Parts: sequence; structure tokens; C-alpha cells
Amino acid sequence: AGSCHGNSVERKIYIPLNKTAPCVRLLNATHQIGCQSSISGDTGVIHVVEKEEDLSWVLADGPNPPYMILLDGNLFNRKVLLQLKGTSRVSGLAVTIAKPSPPQGFSPGLKCPNDGFGVYSKDYGPEFAHCNTTVWNPLGSGISYEDFDFPIFLLEDANETQVIKQCYLDHNVPRDGSAPQYPLCAMQLFSHMHAVTSTVTCMRRSFLQSTFSINPEIVCDPLLDYNVWSTLQPINASGKVDPEKEVVMVATRVDSHSFFWNIAPGAESAVSSFVTHLAAAEALHKAPDVLLLPRNVMFTFFQGETFDYIGSSRMVYDMEQDKFPLSLDNIHSFVELNQVALRNDSILWLHTDPVSRMNESVNTQVKNLLDILKRSSTGSGVTLQEAGFSQPLPPSSFQRFLRARHIPGVVLTDHRTSFQNRYYQSMYDTPEKIGMQYPEGLSPEETLEYVTDTAKALAQVATVVARALYVLAGGANSTSAIQADPKTVTRMLYGFLIKMNNSWFQSIIKPDLKGILGDVPQHYVAVSSPVNTTYLVQFVLANLTGTVVNLTKEECLNPEKIPQAEKELYEYSWIQGPLAPNSTARVPLCVRSGARLSKALSPAFELRHWGSTEYSTWTESRWKDIRARIFLVASRELEILTLVLGIAILVLSLLATYFINAKADVLFSIPQDPGAVAY
Repeated sequence: AGSCHGNSVERKIYIPLNKTAPCVRLLNATHQIGCQSSISGDTGVIHVVEKEEDLSWVLADGPNPPYMILLDGNLFNRKVLLQLKGTSRVSGLAVTIAKPSPPQGFSPGLKCPNDGFGVYSKDYGPEFAHCNTTVWNPLGSGISYEDFDFPIFLLEDANETQVIKQCYLDHNVPRDGSAPQYPLCAMQLFSHMHAVTSTVTCMRRSFLQSTFSINPEIVCDPLLDYNVWSTLQPINASGKVDPEKEVVMVATRVDSHSFFWNIAPGAESAVSSFVTHLAAAEALHKAPDVLLLPRNVMFTFFQGETFDYIGSSRMVYDMEQDKFPLSLDNIHSFVELNQVALRNDSILWLHTDPVSRMNESVNTQVKNLLDILKRSSTGSGVTLQEAGFSQPLPPSSFQRFLRARHIPGVVLTDHRTSFQNRYYQSMYDTPEKIGMQYPEGLSPEETLEYVTDTAKALAQVATVVARALYVLAGGANSTSAIQADPKTVTRMLYGFLIKMNNSWFQSIIKPDLKGILGDVPQHYVAVSSPVNTTYLVQFVLANLTGTVVNLTKEECLNPEKIPQAEKELYEYSWIQGPLAPNSTARVPLCVRSGARLSKALSPAFELRHWGSTEYSTWTESRWKDIRARIFLVASRELEILTLVLGIAILVLSLLATYFINAKADVLFSIPQDPGAVAY
């Protein structure tokens, strides 16, 4: 009863904000970035800032600091944040989502993404290092890589934003130029982070704790997940591929990022390319003679690429250490899809590495690769053009492979120089930005199946890639029948960008994983793995390239018991399956495919080189409590008066208790009976 009473009192005092996303602390070998509150949360009087002039009240004029700013999304930029960072009059920020998105663009990432971890350095193409030739993300403000000593939260719910504004209007608006009267509306943000300084410091502390403590307090965790991969022709995943066997490698990244934790829609920066990749894999698998091709094709989806190429650097490391079925020597050529949804005049640009092409042998192979791609685009609706010999590679997983070996390769993008994407690594990199539009009034099922113009355009790109891969793998027949399916592409775009919990995704995952199907998809790599995106890419790949086999549930879950199962060559998955006709029951299936997972944990953590400059060292701080709430706060004078009165009453009650106790024999003595006789 006591706890219920306490909760009801709390509910009367505080209004919790349930739909928020915090900025959290990340660390690398040398820095900490992000935000945090004090250990007991930070509190301030709310002030709404909708134009730059409103900042003067917070920074100078307002009499009730510190202030908690409700900041309009259009003002969430580097200039404003650095002003607020330099004052003690601000205790935190709550940021609204700008609708429509800032027309000038918004990218909190770096102007030169993953600088220092790609192939270009003082020893390799120094003229291209640090984006000297091309600034890839000119709109990058770098605020995601700043360190703020106050909490910053994103308000995701317009209704909660309105509640805060109403509270501000009722209590905090200055009247006739004079300060508002108490009580004032205040906000409290909790986001205290346990890790400080750098990955070196936090990993050392965690390591010491886990070594010497019975109940270790881990303060940070490495960003990690799994890469997804499969091959056109099955290979023994537990063995080694023959060194003479050549493999064409296709790659994309699957992760994205923004200023706020787990808000990473990544429509153009990640989803457009990996969906195109999946569609190309399906189209190529349908070709009749793929098992007879002289070269194999490997489809690879890298996790953690946003954070200094975690996934690709790990795969290269595993190949070098003989911990992967393929070695770098097996790679015949490399094709990467990287931001392909925002084409101008249907043009895709082919980027190659000018440094490795100075080698005549590599240059000949690259020219052949470019010719095959161009020929494959004939009549497809896609025009392929070379970015130019003087142009370096854009930020791409291919760069990590080039660091290890001169591999002939090409990166396909929708930009020749700087990104077309004006919302790179931001919360505004959404389906609308890549032109996904649906007619009004469609049901969720109709929306899933509706083929958008974006899906048609990406299917064209997937067709070109699939045909080129067929030829690269040594295919001699006509490629005209190799065609990506726009219906598959539109389903994937809907599932990965709008609603994960849809009928198609439900039908292709394992029954015990149906809980991963949340509503709005996010593609942040995180520290608990595999994340939803990884699972779904794996199951979509298995669905599009695998085969339904006639096995019972018991046989499917334990294929090693079946002699002809070839467990080394295939993965078996017992999936939920589609709904039976006119029923709510599902028809489960066993799918056999080559879709597998491999670790995407930076080698720096495997080697305990926490200060590495060769490999990614990103970690995420741990925390105990992240929440936000608003309430009315009394004036400082009233709080002091209440405290003084409380102390006075306490002192008086103690004095009264003392005197009563001292005179207890007089005050509480029992009067003698007058009739009693004393002897």
C-alpha cells in the first residue's frame, strides 16, 4: 500500500516523457563524444527556443537559470550547440523533429567520414588522404562527434512536445517584459554515463573489474554485431576454399547512425544499397547455370561500417588469419553498392582507386570490370559513367580490402563527387528522402505490395549488378533473362524503412525471433548482437536465395542427423511460414540456404589493442537510467522558507519532546487514592 501511495503522489507531481531518444556517450582510442547528465539528473526551467533571438533570454536575460531548452529542430545546428556548450546557464536540451526536414540539409556526421581508417594515408595516395581532393559530406557539421556535458534528448512524440509547450505557456512566458512568476514549469533529464575519457580508459577499468571483482561493474562495451554473407555456389563454411578458386565479392553496409541513440533510419546511406544487393542476389540465383560458373560469387553485408569499418576490417583480419573459409587470394574482383537511390538522370557513377590502377595488371582488370558493368547496363534504364581517374574512392568497405591487397574493384554510387544525400547519418535520412510515396488509403498489406517508383529504380540497378556478376563469374550465355523483381524490392523497402512487423517478414523468420519485429526500423550497430537488421538481412537473403526442403521440424533443427543434409555447405532454418488460406494458423517451412553470420567485432578488441590506430576502437558507455519528465518547481525563496520552517518545526518538536521527557514524572504521575492508608 505504501508503494502504491508513493507512486500516486509521484504521478501527481511529475509528467513522464515516454517517447524520447537520448544522445549517449561513445568513446574511441583518443576521445569521448556524445552527452550525459549528472548522476542525479539535470533540471532546469523550460524555455522554448523557436528562433535564434529566443536564445538571448537563456544566455543572458533570464533571471531563473539554469534553463532546459525546448529547441526547434531547425535550430539544431553546430552554431547554436556551440553557443549553448559554452555557458553554465543551460542544463540540457530537448529537441523537436523539424517538419518538414531542414530544406538546406542536415548532417551531424563528419565532412570526411571514417577519415584515417580507409586506404588513403601519408604512405598511400597522400594527395587523397583526409578528403584533400573531394570533401564527401560537405554538409557534415560534426556535432555527433562533439562532447557535451549536458543531456540532449529527442522528442519523438508531437503530443508530448505540445504538453511541454502548454506547460511553458501557462507558467514560463515572460509577461510585459518582466520575469514570470513562480511556480515555473521545469524539466529533468536523466542520462548519466559510466564511461569517461576514452576506450583505453574504460576498457582498462572494465577489464580490471571483471578480473578482480566478484560483481564487476563494466563501464563500456565495444560496438559489435555480425556480418551476413553467402555464396552463389555452396562452400564448406568450416573448411578452406581451394586457393585456386576465384570469387567475385559483392558488398554493402547495413548500418547507419544519427546524433541520437538508436535513431538511424539510413534510407539512402544504407538501406537503398543493401536492398539493391539482396535483389541482385535473388536475380542471379535464378539464372539456370549458376552452379556451373567457373567463378563463385560472394554476397557480403557489413555491419558497423559507420564506425571506422568495423565489419569489413574484421573480415579482412579473419581472412589474413585463416579464420574464414576464403582468403584474400581467392578474391578475383570486388563490387560495392554504396548510396544508389538518388540518381540524377539515371546516372550511376563508377569509382575506382587511382593508386592501385598505376599497376598495369590491376588497371587491365579494372578496365575489364568497368567494361562488363557498362555492357550490362545496356537497355536497363541505368547509365553508368566513370567518376574519373583523378578521383579517389568514396568512403567504402572496399578501402579496407585495398589496405591489405591490390584487388581490382569498383564502387557504385549516385554521386560523382560529394554525396547527393543531404541528410547523411541523420534522423532525416528517411523513406521520403528517396522518393518513397504511397497513395492515400492503402491498408498495411496493400502498402507492402505497392510497387513504388523507388523500388522500380533500384530494381533496375539490381538487374545491372546481377548481369555484371554473371559475366564476371565467367558466364557465357545471354544475360537478358536475369532480371531483378521490383515486387521483392518494394517489400524490402517497406520492411526495412517503414514497418518491420509486416506479413512477409513474419513469414520468413524463426518462431522464436518474432519478437524482433518492432514497428519503425532502425539500423544502429549497437552493443547487443545480433541486432534486428542483421537477423532480417540474413533471413531475407535465405528466403531469396535458398530452397524450401521437405524436412520435419526435428530434422530441420538437427540436420546433422540426416546423411544427405550436407551441414557444412548449408544452413537450415525452421521458419514461421505464410498463413494458411482463410486461417490465422501458419504453415511452417524448412529453408536451406548459404546465408551465414560472421563476427563484426573490431580486431582491436580481439588483440586488446584499445588504443589502435589501425582498427576501429569505438565503444558505447553503459548507463543505469535514461528518462525525462516535467513538473512545476517553486521559487528558491519558497524552497528555503519551506526548509527553514521544516527545520524550525523539527527543532521545536525535539525541544518539546525533551522537556516532556524530562518532566514525565510530574506530567504523567498517577494521583494517589485519598482513601488509601499508608503504613
